[in-house]
Amino acid sequence: MRLFLAIDLPEKAKDYLYNFQKNLKRDYVKVSWVPKKNLHLTLKFFGEVDEKKLDALKAELKNIKQDSFKVKLKGIGFFPDEKEPRVIWVGIQPEKDVVALQQKIDEALLLSFPSDQKFQSHLTIGRIRGVKNPKEFAKAAKELKVEEIEFEISSFKLMQSTLAATGPSYRVIEEFKWE
Repeated sequence: MRLFLAIDLPEKAKDYLYNFQKNLKRDYVKVSWVPKKNLHLTLKFFGEVDEKKLDALKAELKNIKQDSFKVKLKGIGFFPDEKEPRVIWVGIQPEKDVVALQQKIDEALLLSFPSDQKFQSHLTIGRIRGVKNPKEFAKAAKELKVEEIEFEISSFKLMQSTLAATGPSYRVIEEFKWE
């Protein structure tokens, strides 16, 4: 099973990001946009996990305690950078609570699912397949101001990702809520 942990977004944020993607479309760039239903904030990517380890993983995740917190969409960025953009993302502010949650997850799973992934809080909105003028595209993208839509985070989800020619499809395995 191909698994990851994610924070789901409220419909208001998904609707906004979907419209933001449409406003970013340019003739000189080819982008695979993340479908609205798939927009999320990844906390940890596991990759392939033996189904026999699923119950133990869920048990460890249930022990993570966290207070709910509010964040807002903030700014646009690119991986690896603006000169050679491959991924377009929207940021989350303040990052500290998301980073703290992600660190709690890494600590809880340190022995069973160790990770050396560097975490950066972001929402991937598209993957660039080709761009004629990266500098011009980055400038145009940054000129579109991201509306600071605020929302509360009070849970995260263990998700299964199934890859297909039409793109990935996601299925919620379990949601972990807190007060």
